[in-house]
Amino acid sequence: MTSILFLTAAAASIITAIIGLSFLVSCIWEKETRATRYAGFQFLLMLGLVILLFYLKSTGLFETWAGTTVLILGLILSVCLFAILSLVIGSNPIALQGTPGLVVGRVKRYDERDIVFARNRTLMPGTDQYEAYYKLHPELEQNDTARRNRGGPLGRPGSIDTPKDRPNVAATLASLSIPLHLSTPEKYNPAQHPEFNQQRVELSRQTASTRVKGYTLSLGAELVGITEINPLWVYARRGEIFNENWEDWGQSIELNHRFVVVFATEMSFDLVGTAPHSATTIASMANYAGGAFIATQLAAYIANLGYSASANHLRHYDVALVPLAVDAGLGETGRLGYLMTKDFGPRVRLGAVTTDLPLIPDSPVDIGVEDFCKICKKCAHCCPSNSIPPDDQQVVNGTRRWKLNAETCFDYWGKVGTDCNICMRVCPWSHANTLPHKLIRAMITRNRYSRHLFNLMDDIFYGRKPKPKSAPEWASFGE
Repeated sequence: MTSILFLTAAAASIITAIIGLSFLVSCIWEKETRATRYAGFQFLLMLGLVILLFYLKSTGLFETWAGTTVLILGLILSVCLFAILSLVIGSNPIALQGTPGLVVGRVKRYDERDIVFARNRTLMPGTDQYEAYYKLHPELEQNDTARRNRGGPLGRPGSIDTPKDRPNVAATLASLSIPLHLSTPEKYNPAQHPEFNQQRVELSRQTASTRVKGYTLSLGAELVGITEINPLWVYARRGEIFNENWEDWGQSIELNHRFVVVFATEMSFDLVGTAPHSATTIASMANYAGGAFIATQLAAYIANLGYSASANHLRHYDVALVPLAVDAGLGETGRLGYLMTKDFGPRVRLGAVTTDLPLIPDSPVDIGVEDFCKICKKCAHCCPSNSIPPDDQQVVNGTRRWKLNAETCFDYWGKVGTDCNICMRVCPWSHANTLPHKLIRAMITRNRYSRHLFNLMDDIFYGRKPKPKSAPEWASFGE
């Protein structure tokens, strides 16, 4: 009996030490100096416990009544602690409803013209569109004018890395060429290839869903889901204009598609880790380029099957992607306003294809994001423009959520000359996808006590205000 107890205790302590060692290795690989020091100290304590256990065994302590009692109590404590941190505790049934669970009042469809990016990129002084918009929204004109006069956020003179950021700006603009190239109607609303002679390929809903998802993943997406389109998340009017199609500005967006395929691509851990410096914009735009590449090909694939499809990417949106991604089961919306995924946190970019191809919708998920974000608040604490609310969720446009202040956020982009990404970098869910962090994510998706514990540990190991890391040599910004 004593031997079995000892072997169980020894196995548990050795496994714990191995996990501690893997976390130390992960911290070294992540180039996290502070975390490496704490992880090293933690591993030495775990290793010391293993050595102490074997030493006490050699003294014969565990052959005594007192020693046996210590083993039993230690094992009981370990089992209880594991259960407390790993069992499903603190679930959120509302999350399983997707966005309908967050709707508590009348929701007005979003007008794309009101989005800060659309105003900054599209509305030029002296145009009819400019006059028409600011006649309706005179309260926005002064600040928008000042923002335009300062120049766009990308590589603006006097920003955080100028003048040494020119190579990174060049890389960012290189990626931007892909979405721009794919922004014409024949690209995002493709016709069927002549090879099919306007014949429709008949597929079962299951087969179609399997093929569409598989093709999307094969093109480079890490996550993909399907949902029926909630009309609330279709933009009310067109506000972004590319290729001089000014007749579309302000026009109603009527979408006859029933389904949407939403996908996510993982952003580079190394590049996002430099935020708010210019290397992080390379990651953003590379993923937007990848999203345009995937969405356009997926739309063409569905069109070739004989169905209507429309690619949604950086230079063409009919729908708001975050709420649809929630409904498609890719994750939940976090405090910072981004989609939070189980595997990558907010460190993703989204793309989508709407279609009338009959598909099987996925279900929304509960991965504990709402509870996690209520506890953490690190993104709000670290936001340099105070654009992320530190308080509880509020009802905004009929939905219960945290509302990012897009105006002050975008103003800060113009100040630093990048798309910032600090909130994405500091989020505890954004750590590298190594084994220790996978284990932690598995626990925090299930258990609220784990969320409290690992939020505290993240503050200890990485700091309440983590510092940006150096960029890879090829994307350096003046080191």
